[in-house]
Amino acid sequence: MRGDLAHVGLVGTHFVPHYAVPQPRTVMPGGAPLLADARDGAEELCTLMEGDSFEVLDVAGKWAWGCLSLEGPVGYVRADRLEMLG
Repeated sequence: MRGDLAHVGLVGTHFVPHYAVPQPRTVMPGGAPLLADARDGAEELCTLMEGDSFEVLDVAGKWAWGCLSLEGPVGYVRADRLEMLG
C-alpha cells in the first residue's frame, strides 16, 4: 500500500484517497525483481518467477506498481517484464 493508493480489497481496513482494481499480468520468461522504489538499483524485495501472476495497481512510465496478492509483497516491477494474462 502507498499513502495515495491501495488495492480495492483493502477498502474498510486501510484508508487512502484512492483504491485500484488490480489488473493481472504474467511475469515474462527470465523473471523480474520486485523493487522497493521505481528506479533501477533500488532495494530488491524478492524475485518474481516466470509465470507468476502480478496484480498491477498503477503504471507510471516504465514502472508497474502492484502486488503478488492482497497479502503482498508490494513493490515496483519494470512494466516490460510483464504481459497480459492469456
